[in-house]
Amino acid sequence: MEHNNENKIREDIIAEANRLRWDLGVNFHDTVIQSIYEDASRIAHKTVRQQGEKPAYSLDLAIDRIVTSRWLGFPIMFLLLALVFWLTVSGANYPSGLLANILIDNFHPVLKNLGNYLNMPWWLSGLLFDGAYMALAWVISVMLPPMAIFFPLFTLLEDFGYLPRVAFNMDNLFRRAGAHGKQALTMSMGFGCNAAGVVAARVIDSPRERLLAIITNNFSLCNGRWPTQILIATIFIGSMAPAGLTGLVSAGAVVSVAVLGIFFSLVVSWGLSKTMLKGEASAFSLELPPYRPPQVLQTLYTSLIDRTILVLWRAIVFAVPAGCVIWLVANVRIDGISLAEIFIHWADPAAVFIGLNGVIVLAYIIAIPANEIVIPTILMLTVLSTNLTGVGAGSGVMFELDSIEDTARVLQAGGWTLLTGINLMLFSLLHNPCSTTIYTIFKETKSVKWTLLATLLPIFMGIVVCFFTTQIYHLIQG
Repeated sequence: MEHNNENKIREDIIAEANRLRWDLGVNFHDTVIQSIYEDASRIAHKTVRQQGEKPAYSLDLAIDRIVTSRWLGFPIMFLLLALVFWLTVSGANYPSGLLANILIDNFHPVLKNLGNYLNMPWWLSGLLFDGAYMALAWVISVMLPPMAIFFPLFTLLEDFGYLPRVAFNMDNLFRRAGAHGKQALTMSMGFGCNAAGVVAARVIDSPRERLLAIITNNFSLCNGRWPTQILIATIFIGSMAPAGLTGLVSAGAVVSVAVLGIFFSLVVSWGLSKTMLKGEASAFSLELPPYRPPQVLQTLYTSLIDRTILVLWRAIVFAVPAGCVIWLVANVRIDGISLAEIFIHWADPAAVFIGLNGVIVLAYIIAIPANEIVIPTILMLTVLSTNLTGVGAGSGVMFELDSIEDTARVLQAGGWTLLTGINLMLFSLLHNPCSTTIYTIFKETKSVKWTLLATLLPIFMGIVVCFFTTQIYHLIQG
């Protein structure tokens, strides 16, 4: 009986197909063939030139001859990337400061007064307002403005049709590393947020090459790490240059670290493609779309709602408990010494051996949920461990100072040197992903193995690179 039903269903499908075929008309086959030949003729007319025939002018081809050329392709690509970074950093300064002023300088005291009015125990008020709320406020004020600028700019380049040209330019490098040319797109997205870059790896069809893109995306400096890079470069590297060149030298140092990240991405992709993820790069057939005016409203919706808000929410979810942990380690005391001070003194000798210090190690451990709170945490821990007075919001409370000069004085009081600054910039590039990115990696790979590799590999590389940098620095210093 079941067999008869299947035959009837097949017959009904065939009958419906025949009916629809006649509805298309008797000339349907001829129309399809004619359309194919017309498209082929149009493409040939654009790309093939007969002897003695003048080439037909095409604006798209004229632009492509420049942006994908051997000599100009990469300089244009890096200049555009630098422009996007400059617009992001410069444009985010004012709104970040405004949000910090509202959420931290103005609203935080209101919450503290509310806690006093409600007769909250000091520890509960500190845990909620100095810990959880301060971490939330720092993440929003530091993370939201750059993402709200970077993602729309990135999406505009994507809509305009330039990003496929970036993949075309980078394809040869990634193919030599055993990776996919589209990894250039995920890498570029990672400069805004590594979690978004991991999700963007879905555009790569090959599971092996998608894994390579996911594992190496952390080598792209996300917007949460740019403030650390800029601040440390200005204090320890820019200050060594003449006054008129301070900004240029600082920017050059930060860009150098970003380019170093691209280099590490290629090296690790090559190493994994020869070992754990063996295989040849798959054929990369990329059709360069025509240039077109971006759809601004759709771009704003896609970048602000689908990317910025989603990533920010994930960061907030992880940052709030991190703020509680930061407050606890700074305020829970054993024999009058805080847990933070105990750890810093214990970790300091090993950390100094690789050119860092115990404060940096602890800051990166408890700030895993969000890179945005690294600098406020470092300043708080430095004040705590050196018993500086009259600096910051108070013991066990994250803070930032109004001027670079004041920040430099605090760090130098904590024993920071040029070597510490250089190694922090390197370790900021080469350390574990934030918890939002780790969670996203697990969601995308469904694998504990690959998530652990993507988390631990950068830490191992960071320790090795900082160690050798320290040894070279000491050799040069004699």
